[in-house]
Amino acid sequence: MKLLLDLGNTRLKWALQSPHSAEWVAHGAAGWHEDVAALLTSAWADLPQPQMVGAASVVDAAREGQVAAVVVSRFGRAPVWLRTPAQACGVRNAYAQPGRLGVDRFLAMVAAHAAGQAPCVLVGAGTALTLDALATDGRHLGGLIAPGPQLMQQSLLDRTALVRPERPGVIMELADNTADAVVSGCWQAAVALIERFATRMALRLGGMPTLILGGGDATRLAPLLSLPVQVSRDGVLRGVAVWADTQPAESPPGSHGDGWR
Repeated sequence: MKLLLDLGNTRLKWALQSPHSAEWVAHGAAGWHEDVAALLTSAWADLPQPQMVGAASVVDAAREGQVAAVVVSRFGRAPVWLRTPAQACGVRNAYAQPGRLGVDRFLAMVAAHAAGQAPCVLVGAGTALTLDALATDGRHLGGLIAPGPQLMQQSLLDRTALVRPERPGVIMELADNTADAVVSGCWQAAVALIERFATRMALRLGGMPTLILGGGDATRLAPLLSLPVQVSRDGVLRGVAVWADTQPAESPPGSHGDGWR
């Protein structure tokens, strides 16, 4: 058994994977606004002992330490933290400073490459909107980062005095009120960037790439796109699982570091 952890900006997701199946034996999530330690302790109370714990994180050291403490307390071993490498699992990082690429973005590419989905464009729709182009041979061509639609909305409200919607808006092509105009403008801006990026990358990738959408806002964003799209619910965890399959079956208690081999 392998316990897989994805520490994202908004919440932590976890899954327990059997060596005999690609499906999760158990899985769950906890938001950082909740008592994460208590929720994990309860959720993991009856889980079997994992042979390794692989973790990917885009959060601060304090939250990593909080999660690691629960893992050690419950299973007697520390998680192996995956730090973004120059290359691994058939994927080659385009960044000149590999560690500057978010490990969540790298692992989403690892999962897509392992599933035979490249050439593809991977979109992470969450607090930030991330876009990455991945060639068939595993080359990461680079990507873009922009505010996610909800962050766009909040930034607009925070920096203006008179934009104060009286209700939650509805996404539409043309709005005749502030509430709908704000939400529609932000979500359509995200759609426009995704479609432009995918179209431009088609020239570099030798044809229209598979468009893979992940993140907390993926299901809301997908119907707005005019291009065919696949929604990936556990892309980062799937990437951790691919990486974990390349590691020794037993990770020693207290192991840490970049975790990549």
